Amino acid sequence: ANYSWPGAEIAVMGAKGAVEIIFRGKDVEKNTAEYIDRFANPLVAAQRGFIDDVIEPHDTRRVICDDLRLFRSKKVPTIERKHSNIPL
Repeated sequence: ANYSWPGAEIAVMGAKGAVEIIFRGKDVEKNTAEYIDRFANPLVAAQRGFIDDVIEPHDTRRVICDDLRLFRSKKVPTIERKHSNIPL
């Protein structure tokens, strides 16, 4: 599962650098705040399916432990191979 904290910035590059490139250095401060609200926050990433849930930092340990408990008994089936690799 992919989780994020509410204050995380989900982006390929920093918001200020992206705004300087997109708007060619004009109104950087105003456009940076708008860019963060529209693109670089975890709620937008969750709506688009890039992350599964936005969790509070104080819940992180509990959520990860719950996930690990779920996978403790997971069995991965192995498929028998009909032919093996030839020795080279």
